[in-house]
Amino acid sequence: MTDTNFPGNLTGLHHVTAIASDPADNVAFYTDILGQRLVKKTVNFDDPTTYHLYYGDGDARPGSIMTFFPWPGARRGQTGSGQATKTAYAVPEGSLDFWRRRFEEHRVHQSDVAERFGEAALELADPDGLRLRLVETAGTATHSELEPLSAEQALRGFQGVTLTSPRPEATRDFLTQVLALEALGSDGEVERFAFPSGQVLDLEPGIDFGSGGAGTVHHIAFRVPDDDTELGWQAYLRAHGASVSPVMDRQYFHSIYFREPGGVLFEIATDPPGFTADEELASLGESLKLPAGLESRRQEIEARLPVL
Repeated sequence: MTDTNFPGNLTGLHHVTAIASDPADNVAFYTDILGQRLVKKTVNFDDPTTYHLYYGDGDARPGSIMTFFPWPGARRGQTGSGQATKTAYAVPEGSLDFWRRRFEEHRVHQSDVAERFGEAALELADPDGLRLRLVETAGTATHSELEPLSAEQALRGFQGVTLTSPRPEATRDFLTQVLALEALGSDGEVERFAFPSGQVLDLEPGIDFGSGGAGTVHHIAFRVPDDDTELGWQAYLRAHGASVSPVMDRQYFHSIYFREPGGVLFEIATDPPGFTADEELASLGESLKLPAGLESRRQEIEARLPVL
């Protein structure tokens, strides 16, 4: 159970960050096929020789943001235990037939529609083999849609993420007793835990460990409303034995990082400053944005990055 120093619930998912290879293929898939907006074009702050690309809904809302580090020629990773292994988007009820036809047209590898927790879902892979799910979800869309997709078709942000753990009991205890997620039950070997937003983490056991590379998730991030709440989480997690990073300024949010007992890398990210901190909403993603510390190297950095 949580204690008196509990800093308040994590709101939901903030973003998911994965590794890709060809940046142009990555942009084409997430914008032209999935219908997401390129909301930010920047660089990996720890390795500015590669892009950091952000995709999301029309208003760049946390909870809809998929980000990538695309290293041209990166080796393919192996999905497995100790990773976030599937990222699920919510789609409107009745839209999976549309998405099946769309993926057939664009020759996207996909599965048959199947149910988990009573929800119809379609699994697919992006150009690097990253495993995605589209899950039919009831209710009114809360995320703005982008052309050419209609409100009856467009992605609504994340439905959830699947964790594959070599220590599912320890991961379960961490999710419920430390992160204070609500346990919703199980479907076969898969257990489900919910955030206040309704987004979920699904937990499945795994034996074979994954390895990082193109087509794998690097980390998943949870939302908090402000810096004070994040500092509260930093102290709270350390008090519960987690090894937590210092606060890092990611330009559009502030972050701390830690691992759960099964090895998946978690981040807690603040909603502010947001993706309009350095460009207007109408022009998000149109130009390369650099943090102040890298601006003096702009010419060098732009010369080394592939043209998108």
